[in-house]
Amino acid sequence: MTALVFGLQLTTLLAFSGAAIALILTPGPDTMYVLARGLDGRKSGVRSAFGIATGVLFHTLLATLGVAALLRAVPEAAMAIQYVGAAYLIYLGIVAFRDDEFDPSVETGASGSFRRGVLVNALNPKVALFFLAFLPGFAGRGPDAAARMALLGALYAVLTAIYLSGVALGSDRLGDTLAETRVSRILNYVGAGTMLLLGVVLAVE
Repeated sequence: MTALVFGLQLTTLLAFSGAAIALILTPGPDTMYVLARGLDGRKSGVRSAFGIATGVLFHTLLATLGVAALLRAVPEAAMAIQYVGAAYLIYLGIVAFRDDEFDPSVETGASGSFRRGVLVNALNPKVALFFLAFLPGFAGRGPDAAARMALLGALYAVLTAIYLSGVALGSDRLGDTLAETRVSRILNYVGAGTMLLLGVVLAVE
């Protein structure tokens, strides 16, 4: 008999972890946002990473409650959220170009990174729909399916936090190395431009 871990078969848990890691390693808006924040400091980068992971928990909750199914059934609702998310990414890109958030003299820069990280992930309906398709296949059916989905979502969030924290710390070291050069400012512009581009792409899809 296959061993059980928190009500899940060990083979299922390992398969889910492998699939989750592969997906987490795929570059996307979350990774780009953490990279940009990490260049401006370790605290900003790590807090944004944990913000993204918290957004994953939000989507797990939606999938568990079935709200993601509603977004799939009502395209207008998903589209509205998509536009809000696109507008927010564009806003973050503009702020980055203005260099307001990343000025070390601005006390709210690092503290606001967690909240912004949550919103970057939470305002992406594609993540909600992805979790709707991804979690049930591993959680299975039955009265405990919701609890298993919550557990798998929490595992995904932990793996996300670990990976993105590593991205943030690596980005911070790079930022320190380049702090006295023009390259740091150029990379900041690249990060800002990437967020603007992602916002535009999300808006027109």
